[in-house]
Amino acid sequence: MIRVLVNGARGRMGQEAVSAVKAEEGLELVAETDIGDDLARAIRENRTQVVVDFTTASAGFANAKIIIEAGARPVIGTSGFREEQVRELQVLAKARETGGVIAPNFAIGAVLMMKFAQEAAKYLPHVEVIELHHDGKADSPSGTAVRTVELINQVRQKQVSTVKESFVISGARGAELGGVHIHSVRLPGLVAHQQVIFGGAAQTLTIQHDSLHRKSFMPGVVLACKKVVTVTELFYGLENLL
Repeated sequence: MIRVLVNGARGRMGQEAVSAVKAEEGLELVAETDIGDDLARAIRENRTQVVVDFTTASAGFANAKIIIEAGARPVIGTSGFREEQVRELQVLAKARETGGVIAPNFAIGAVLMMKFAQEAAKYLPHVEVIELHHDGKADSPSGTAVRTVELINQVRQKQVSTVKESFVISGARGAELGGVHIHSVRLPGLVAHQQVIFGGAAQTLTIQHDSLHRKSFMPGVVLACKKVVTVTELFYGLENLL
């Protein structure tokens, strides 16, 4: 049995993770922690092997360091990590020969969407991303949108626009990462959704993924819990464990 602690257990994603771990054969839920709890102490006292972290963008990096330094393997679903933070954590994990994963999205369909978008970008370099989430999501753009654009820019031929844009309202074109515009929507009724829209000569291609319930992320979470105990590297993206 793999001994799992869920951090952020009182949140909506944390509650789903608790239920998923309890229901999964081969996993044992040994502890639940949240804001105000001593995470390092809980890891040590419960002989935790894997920590699932669904907290906040402001706390995710510090939590990941605590998890690794306490001797457990992180399965991080918290978004908002910068590339330099991921690299720092990977160095720390390598020094301790500790496996783990930071996943901008645990939904298998979302991982496929990102991979399909990366493939399409080789042939259709004009692209924009629209991500839509519930109104309780504080950070924007989403980690999924950022990771999608990072993957796209690994293969995309950079496009230089000859049109000088003018803005009636500042920010109308959204954020920009490596020349790709990202637009964030926050509304009640949404869960997690993303469109990657490519434009070409007299054509468009839209790759879309929709999470209709937080349960959509749980197969990826339990898969990660089982996989990280078999590796000695901290991966960025669930696709590395599939």
